Amino acid sequence: MKPHLLAAAVAAVLLSGAPALAQDASAPAYQAAVADALRPADEVARDPLRHPAEMLAFAQVKPGQRIADIRPGAGYFTRLFARVIGEDGHVYAFVPNRTAERENPRADALAEAYPNVSRVNGDLDAMAFDQPLDLVFMSQEYHDFHIPRFGVDVAKMNADIFKALKPGGLYVVIDHQAAPGAANTVVETLHRIEGAQLRKEVEAAGFVFDGESTAVANSADDHSLNVFDEAIRGKTDQFVYRFRKPN
Repeated sequence: MKPHLLAAAVAAVLLSGAPALAQDASAPAYQAAVADALRPADEVARDPLRHPAEMLAFAQVKPGQRIADIRPGAGYFTRLFARVIGEDGHVYAFVPNRTAERENPRADALAEAYPNVSRVNGDLDAMAFDQPLDLVFMSQEYHDFHIPRFGVDVAKMNADIFKALKPGGLYVVIDHQAAPGAANTVVETLHRIEGAQLRKEVEAAGFVFDGESTAVANSADDHSLNVFDEAIRGKTDQFVYRFRKPN
């Protein structure tokens, strides 16, 4: 879809009542974001496994929101968010100081392509933004922050995210599932974390568990392989949790 046609499609949704798209993956605004002509071909090719429209619906992304995409990488989700939130919203592509030299250029490219995106640098356990947020989003990154070389105080990170959100704001986390009982002991060897452990940590910061999605779950994954093993790469069993900051 050409950019001007995409903008028209999103505008039509805005005029027809944006709140209706919060839980509906088939909403025109989500479909228009997925069809964005600026999305690289390699990202589009991953859509059947990543279910982008379902993720947008589960995260309740709406026009006008302010969203922090934590360590956005090449921008798979940043691009989608930017199209849905429109010119009245904003996406903060948060790049940790520790990995800034490598990751800043990709975040800057996103900001250049989408006027409602900006790069923000900082420490993961000292995150702050210039406006209260509606959504903090983290895809396949949370487990890494338990790895000692990252030097992150995960409890403080979750507390800072809680502070950054508006009352009622959402914290959505996607990650690779670990075997029952593994907790956070295989974050470095397998790059997985047990969902129950992550939920316990996030709730300890004051969040309320608000739901989960099975869109990217895979029962064929026995949780024994490193997520980069070619036998399972891109097809791991993943959990998607939504947490809400109480009003």
